[in-house]
Amino acid sequence: MTALPKSRLTVAEYLAIERKAEFKSEFFDGQMYAMAGANRHHNIANENLSTEIGGLLKGTQCRTLSRDQRVRIGSTGLYCYPDLIIVCGPPEYASEDSDTLVNPRVLVEVLSDSTELYDRTTKFRHYQKLPSLMEYVMVSQREPVCERFTRSADGSWALVAFVGMDSKLELTSVPVKVPLADIYAGVTFPEAETN
Repeated sequence: MTALPKSRLTVAEYLAIERKAEFKSEFFDGQMYAMAGANRHHNIANENLSTEIGGLLKGTQCRTLSRDQRVRIGSTGLYCYPDLIIVCGPPEYASEDSDTLVNPRVLVEVLSDSTELYDRTTKFRHYQKLPSLMEYVMVSQREPVCERFTRSADGSWALVAFVGMDSKLELTSVPVKVPLADIYAGVTFPEAETN
């Protein structure tokens, strides 16, 4: 017996389904991938970061957008929902969908057990194809660590890790410095939960 191949969706079909859906799905290569719900520590860290960065960017040409903002990586065809987005200057949207952003400057993912490997590897490779992207930040929810990848002039990516509650996450492409103590306010780390 031969398995039947999965039917592939077009971008237009995906967008039509997504507009009516009760939950968000990413889209790549004709397939939709439902996004898992986040735990409370993930949500707290994400909201803290959004609030802190949003306040620091007030009065600048940059702004934050929430994890409900869809992003398209044009050269790879991935449609996704980063946890936090910074866009500077006028936002640009996909020609096929006026709600899909194509020019983020900074993308942030709060890592979870179920998505960390994907966020660190495959998704990061997709993100690197965005010409507008200058920085990619991964925020651990297991310990006070933020990793910032910055695009160099030659197209390579340099990593700086900010470790410990006394550290500050500093971005280079926007005027942002956020204490990790503020990002993680209200977050309980796994080792603290078991003690």
